[in-house]
Amino acid sequence: MAKKQQHQLHCSFCGRTEAQGATILPSPGEDAGICIDCIETAASMLGMLDGDDEQAGAVKRARATSRQTKGGAPEKKAEIKEIPKPHQIKEFLDQYIIGQDQAKKYLSVAVYNHYKRLDQPVDADGVEIEKSNIIMVGPTGTGKTLIARTIARILDVPFTIVDATVLTQAGYVGEDIESLLTRLLQVADYDVERAQRGIVFIDEIDKIARKGDNPSITRDVGGEGVQQGLLKLLEGSVVNVPPQGGRKHPEQPMIAVDTKDILFICGGAFEGIEQAIAHRLNSSFVGFSTDAATRRIERDRFMSHVAPQDLRTFGLIPEIIGRLPILTHLLPLDRDALRRILTEPKNAIVRQYVKLFAMDGVELRFEPEALDYIVDKAIEFKLGARGLRSIVETIMMNPMYDIPSGDQKVFTVTPELCAAQLEAAHFDAEAV
Repeated sequence: MAKKQQHQLHCSFCGRTEAQGATILPSPGEDAGICIDCIETAASMLGMLDGDDEQAGAVKRARATSRQTKGGAPEKKAEIKEIPKPHQIKEFLDQYIIGQDQAKKYLSVAVYNHYKRLDQPVDADGVEIEKSNIIMVGPTGTGKTLIARTIARILDVPFTIVDATVLTQAGYVGEDIESLLTRLLQVADYDVERAQRGIVFIDEIDKIARKGDNPSITRDVGGEGVQQGLLKLLEGSVVNVPPQGGRKHPEQPMIAVDTKDILFICGGAFEGIEQAIAHRLNSSFVGFSTDAATRRIERDRFMSHVAPQDLRTFGLIPEIIGRLPILTHLLPLDRDALRRILTEPKNAIVRQYVKLFAMDGVELRFEPEALDYIVDKAIEFKLGARGLRSIVETIMMNPMYDIPSGDQKVFTVTPELCAAQLEAAHFDAEAV
C-alpha cells in the first residue's frame, strides 16, 4: 500500500499554508492551526496590542518574526521616491496658486522637513525629529484647500479633506473623529503603510472652537469635545479605525493605524479674529474716521500679526494649539490677484472653458474688458476666488447649451454679453 501523503499545515481561519509564507501555530493534538496575521487581527479586536502585558508582547514579537523574508531582511516601509526641495515645492505651487507667497513658503518648508523626518536614519545620538502639523488662518476663498491639495499632488501621497463641522464626540449624532483616518485609508486603497505617510486636511477647524468660557449644563460635543478627541490623532498614536464607518457596521474588524507619521494640515477662516489681534496689539480695528480702503488695509495688517494666543482667544484649547506648531496666514485677494486667477494658473477658469469649447471645435475668446467685468462682480458680491467660477458658469450657461448644436466656429465673450447673462439669471446686487 502506498504511504499516505503527509497533510500540509494550514491556517483554519484564512486558509493560508506555510508554503505561502504564513507562520502557523498548530493546535496540540488537532489537525488545525492559526497564522500570525489572524492572531494579530483577533488581538487588535480585543485591544491586546495596546497593552504592556506579556501576552501582547508575545504577539508583537511573533508578528515581527513573520515579517522576515527568506533572506532574513525585514519588509521595507512605503517610501517617497524623491523628496522635492522647498524651492521646487513652491515653484509647483506657483503654477496653481496666485499670491500667498508667505503661506506657500511656510508649507513648503514644513512639508519638506516632515518627509525628511520620515526618512531619517536611526542615529546613535538618539535625536528624534518631532512632527510639525500646520494650521492656516485666512478668509474663505483665499486658497487654503487648494494649497493642501496641490502639495499632496506633487508628493504623490494619499490625501483627504475632512470637514470639521460634521465631527462630534463618540456616541453623539454626527461622525466620529476616527472617520478622518477611515477616509485616508479609502484613498490609499486600504494600504496601511501608505496611509500612515499621507496628509489629512481638516477644513473649517475654527467651527469647533469652544463656545464660551462660562460653564454650561450642556456638553460641547461638537466644539471642545472634538478638540479633545483630535489630540491623540495630531500628536501620534495607534488608533483602531473602522474601515467602513463604526456606527453602521459595529461588528467589523478594526484596522490599527499609527498617526505619528501622518501630516495634519488645518485651515479655517476664523471670522472675527482680527478683533482679538487688535486687542492684543492695543490697536483699534474699527473707527469713525477710516474709509473702506483704509479698513481693508488694516484688516490685512492685523491678519499678518496672528499668533497662537489669538487662536486661544478665539476658542481653540491650548493643547491643540501646541500640536499645531506651524501657524501661517493667507491674506484676502485683491483685484489684481483675482484678475490673474482667471487666466494665469495651469487650471485657470478661462483655460478650462477654452478647452471645453475646443472639444466641440469652437474657439472661445474672452475680451479683456469682459474679464475685468467678471472680477468687478466678484468683488462687488464679496465671493472671493470661488465666486469667479460661479459667475463665469452663469455667463457661459446659455452659450454652452446652444453652441454645440450650431455651426459657429468662434465665440467671443464681451462685457455686454456678461451683463445680459447675469441680468437674465437675476445674478445682480439687488437680488443678493
